[in-house]
Amino acid sequence: MPRVFGPILRGEKCTLRPPRKEDLTTYQRWFEDTETLRFLPGLGPLSDSQEEEWFKRTGEDPNGVAWAIEVDGRVVGTTGIHGIDHRHGHGETGLVIGDKSMWRKGIASEAMALRTAFCFRELNLHKIRTRAFMENKASIRALEKAGYRQSGVLRHEFYRDGRWHDVWTGEVLREDWERAQREGPPG
Repeated sequence: MPRVFGPILRGEKCTLRPPRKEDLTTYQRWFEDTETLRFLPGLGPLSDSQEEEWFKRTGEDPNGVAWAIEVDGRVVGTTGIHGIDHRHGHGETGLVIGDKSMWRKGIASEAMALRTAFCFRELNLHKIRTRAFMENKASIRALEKAGYRQSGVLRHEFYRDGRWHDVWTGEVLREDWERAQREGPPG
C-alpha cells in the first residue's frame, strides 16, 4: 500500500506535516517567484490543474514521501524523498523554503534533519542522495552540515538564463549518519 504522505515530524523550529490541498495556492505563488525558482531546475509557474496533478501523483507514489514544512501554523516550504529503491535502500531528497522571510533561519537545516532521521529510522534506507546547483552555496553548506558528502559534480546539467549550470551531488550513508548522531557535531 502506498505511503500517501509523511507522518507529522516535530522539531524546535518547524514541523513536517502531510501536504494539504489548500497548500497548493501557496506553492503556486512560490513557483511564480523568480528568486525562489533560481535554484530549482525544471520548475516554473504551474497552473491550477498542474498543481492538482502533482498533488495527486505525490499522494499516490509508493516510492516517495512528501511533507509541507510549517512554522507557527504557516506553510513555509516543502520537502520529501522520491525515487525510493526499496530493494537497494536508497532514494533522492529535495527541499524548498518558498517563504523568503524564512531563509537563513535554520528552517531548512532542521527540516533536513527531521527528514533524514525518518528516512533512516522508519524507511530503513541505506543511503540518501541529493543535488544542488553549484552556485547555491547556502544549500550546499546546509547539506554538508546535515552529513551529506559531495559525491560528484554534474557538469552542464541544466541550461538556464543563457548558460549552462553545474550541479553538486551529495549523499549520506546510514552508518555515517548514525556515527554522527552518537558522536555529535565536530569540535
